[in-house]
Amino acid sequence: MFIQGDLQAVFDALYRVGAIDPVLGMDWEKINTDMVSSPQLVNRVCASINACDGNPDLLLQTLQSLEPRLLNFVALEVAREFCEFQDRKELH
Repeated sequence: MFIQGDLQAVFDALYRVGAIDPVLGMDWEKINTDMVSSPQLVNRVCASINACDGNPDLLLQTLQSLEPRLLNFVALEVAREFCEFQDRKELH
């Protein structure tokens, strides 16, 4: 499952809850391995983010309710989707 809608709004909410800086210093391969081994959690957290429909206040509230591990999943997924978007944009 992917995060749908405004990725910038999700990134901004992640930044506001302080989730971006810690993830930047982490081993993304370990986070990714954890995500691959926990697809049900990834789907659940993506569904929670998508249910916010880009509402900044609801995104912030939802992210604040997540455990750190799931915040890392969201941050890595946003980074991945931003990269994929840039790759598609550069191809066209």
